[in-house]
Amino acid sequence: MNRTVVPAGSIGTLGDAWRACVGTGRFNLALRQDYQDSLALVQREIGFRYIRGHGLLSDDAGVHRPFDVAGHRGTRYAFTYVDQVVDAYLSLGIKPFLELGFMPEALASGPDTVFWWRGNITPPRDHAEWARLVRAVLRHLVDRYGLDEVRTWPIEVWNEPNLDVFWKDADQDAYFRLYEVTARAIKDVDASLPVGGPVLSPGADDWWEPFAEFVTSRDVPIDFTSFHAYTTGPAEHVPFGVYQTLKPPRNLLDQFARPKELLAGTPLADLPAHVSEFNSSYRPDNPVHDTAYNAAYLAPVLAGGGDLVDSFAYWTFSDVFEEVGIPTSILHGGFGMLTHRQLKKPTYHLYAFMARMGGEVLARGADHLVTRDPASGRVTVLAWQPVGGSDAPDEPDRHEVRLSVPVLSVSSPTTTTGADSGPTAGSGSATSDVPSGSAAGSAAGLATTPARAFLLRHDVDVEHGNVWHAWGEMGRPASPSSRQLDLLRETAEPRRTAASAPIVSGHDGAGRVDLDLTLGRHGVTLVEIDVVRDETPSWLDDARILGRTPA
Repeated sequence: MNRTVVPAGSIGTLGDAWRACVGTGRFNLALRQDYQDSLALVQREIGFRYIRGHGLLSDDAGVHRPFDVAGHRGTRYAFTYVDQVVDAYLSLGIKPFLELGFMPEALASGPDTVFWWRGNITPPRDHAEWARLVRAVLRHLVDRYGLDEVRTWPIEVWNEPNLDVFWKDADQDAYFRLYEVTARAIKDVDASLPVGGPVLSPGADDWWEPFAEFVTSRDVPIDFTSFHAYTTGPAEHVPFGVYQTLKPPRNLLDQFARPKELLAGTPLADLPAHVSEFNSSYRPDNPVHDTAYNAAYLAPVLAGGGDLVDSFAYWTFSDVFEEVGIPTSILHGGFGMLTHRQLKKPTYHLYAFMARMGGEVLARGADHLVTRDPASGRVTVLAWQPVGGSDAPDEPDRHEVRLSVPVLSVSSPTTTTGADSGPTAGSGSATSDVPSGSAAGSAAGLATTPARAFLLRHDVDVEHGNVWHAWGEMGRPASPSSRQLDLLRETAEPRRTAASAPIVSGHDGAGRVDLDLTLGRHGVTLVEIDVVRDETPSWLDDARILGRTPA
């Protein structure tokens, strides 16, 4: 197998479109402790900027409260729950990506609902009252959090109106009317509040041109486009779950790119584009979400999606989620990166690995992404086993990735004169930490060794860092005991190994480390590479630790 030589120069920037936003269960669920514990963990280790979910205006959030009592009649807008949720989000360093829906029952034009928690999917019976509701919500948020802050929150109008399960009869004209009324109401509050849509599900190509024509011809405000992407086929139901076929992961990237292609030549083509939901399966009870396969499947999407859209939000961060009812077991195929009780799934680790990558992209390949942190010089390698969906052959038990990775320039080596000395002038900050093996180094009592790099490797595959595998071996307890939860948390962590490797001079004058990575089945690996500053005193001899005479 040939070794891929990674260029020493940057070929671009990674950006943060992959973690600009993340999905969540309905708005009301954020009041729960398990939810907030999960979000706090996600924010510590990954750090999303926005969070989006359904149900801001559904009745269990309690915003729209009409009354007719003792001669008093009107509507009160109550924000008791809204304030608690948004306060919690902001305290964790994440902003709301607002979705306006579903319809409050007292304002709904019909009884049709979606999900176990019965979000009403009908148009408003009175569009003027709906507009008053929208204005009241936005004015409250501006009053409480400040106009400068709320101006940074994207606002979507509804969710997947092209599907009749989310919008009564999937009535296109009715949605266009709702969009116009809502967008104008938002701009009544402040012209700079960003509004967008049409929040389409996959397979809605025939909506884009009419929507662009509608908002353009009527000068309806629109600041961004948004849509969703999933790659599974129809659901084959079993008790408390489904199985589905899966298209290749490239299909997700094709879906990311498709709206701009359809909008070419329209004013909407140049607007920011947000994928406000994406995943492999669109079902919250498909076990693929819990597997190492899902992480390997999504790795090339996270590596390349930022070239196509401004954000793409994984649906969702947590299994605290009730669209098809309360889950019947700790692992049930939920959308979340985390289960209830914060068990980390392999997809969680993929995101945590991405969070450790640098901003400069050195190489992208079919099975790897190499980056560098421009401040520290630290190089990171994300590697994965390519997977191809349902029609692809079974993946082998091993996947090899061989790279030659640049870590520093060795054309002007520097000298370190002791553990307390600072860097001397050289070709770059990364080289100043490398002992040259000079006489000065020996005089200071330090070993004289060739330049080396420290490698910290993190592995997730079928057998490692895979809570789904461990749970299966445990007998799939629906409600694990405290001890079982502790064991599952331990087995859910990636396998971590530490090593060092020589830095050798490449033909391009760069100091390089050769990596021979063997990944397990459905593996995703992160390797972090730092230049070693060896401070080992010359008198130490590890061979003598056991008191044996050295050979």
